Amino acid sequence: MGQTRLHFTAGKAEADRIFAAFDAAFEDEGLPLAVLEVDEANDIHEVSLYADGDVDAVEARIKDILAGLALPKRVEREALPDIDWVARSLEGLKPVRAGRFFVHGAHDRGKRRSGDLAIEIEAGLAFGTGHHGTTAGCLEMLEQVVLRERPRDALDLGTGSAVLAIALAKLAHIPVLATDIDPVAVGVAATNARLNHVKALVETVTAPGFHHPIFARRAPFDLIVANILARPLMRLAPQMARHVRLGGSLVLSGILDRQRDAVISAYVGQSFRHVRTLHREGWVTIHLKR
Repeated sequence: MGQTRLHFTAGKAEADRIFAAFDAAFEDEGLPLAVLEVDEANDIHEVSLYADGDVDAVEARIKDILAGLALPKRVEREALPDIDWVARSLEGLKPVRAGRFFVHGAHDRGKRRSGDLAIEIEAGLAFGTGHHGTTAGCLEMLEQVVLRERPRDALDLGTGSAVLAIALAKLAHIPVLATDIDPVAVGVAATNARLNHVKALVETVTAPGFHHPIFARRAPFDLIVANILARPLMRLAPQMARHVRLGGSLVLSGILDRQRDAVISAYVGQSFRHVRTLHREGWVTIHLKR
């Protein structure tokens, strides 16, 4: 099923207020937002939110937010074609180097160098190609943490394409549990683990939360990496503390620079200490120890 664009027009001042409200309300879901100036002379801007799944529920939330702002609008819908944009965009992406890691598509296999920890990512519907600042930041941080601490096992929470799980398996040669709430992502992750010859080390599981039985069997972990979003990471702090060993490490990303202190505070409250923050392209990757 393709996405649906929910959109309406407003003046610039209204559009800015609405965008800020939508950004806060839909941050956890990661729904894309956009504001486009369509008529400068008449101060007409188009606000768009892209949704899939239960579009009716998203539209109802939009209308509730607009009512709360005293800015009622007529919300229109546009059905978008079901295109694998990740697959299409990967065709033109250049390979990425992050520490010893070299993340590439099939078309760039010839650019691998001796000594590279090469990770080939098949185009798919899952997030995480190595090109985003959060993924590249995690790769750099993981190399440092693994070489210093020598973990015996690891969890990649919200694995997406499994690029981080594959990186851990290739670098540390340890068992890695790779979980995601999205079964499509888990399918892509499993494919990528096979493609990179680490399927024996990387177990991929669809798990909506820490209550899934797999965690009772596999936890606690020496290392947990989670490249998701700041607010979910803050909510997960108590559960992270229960699922990482004493002396173990967390590598957290998907966090904007301005969200760094709030995330660290949430984990300090769970007896973690901050070790290092890596800044990249407006995003941060945080290393914490329990």
